[in-house]
Amino acid sequence: MMITRSELLDVVYRFYPRGVHKITRIHVPPDELVYEDTEERRRLVEAAKRGQAEYPRWKVMIDRLGERCSLQNESLSLLAGWVEPAYSARIWLTDDAALSFHVSLLGPYYGIHLAGIPEEEPVAREIAGEIEATYPGYQLIPPELGNEVVPDVDMDGVSMGQATIYVCLFSVVWTWVDP
Repeated sequence: MMITRSELLDVVYRFYPRGVHKITRIHVPPDELVYEDTEERRRLVEAAKRGQAEYPRWKVMIDRLGERCSLQNESLSLLAGWVEPAYSARIWLTDDAALSFHVSLLGPYYGIHLAGIPEEEPVAREIAGEIEATYPGYQLIPPELGNEVVPDVDMDGVSMGQATIYVCLFSVVWTWVDP
């Protein structure tokens, strides 16, 4: 089944409030809505808690990949109680180039952020196979959709008007690998 822009934006807006700046309570009048008070934020916190509970499944998958590749788990923050929208890891292809991959906790989606070098294609296919076997029904978000800007969302590490669908569904960790 094809993923659509509309479908992905529906997921984003379920977890990120439109037009609400991520400002803490002390910086606004008492009667003004802040990000922490929204239903969307509550859903994001719940998704992160589910991610903590289901972490062993992720760990088994990345351990399998780590036996074959130089892998760095970027998801340990979930275990520390941080609110993250996805599991994330990176695989080093060379000393200077890595690709990252992410499994969303917000919907049945994953992404592979390619580094732009020839060695990555077989590794990316291997990662996709592992994700699809571990998370049946999850779909790869293609770049033409994932790179689309969500103009009215503010989140950690990305200002209003700069977050992409990838960043919303996979966190700012998506930006840590330069293609």
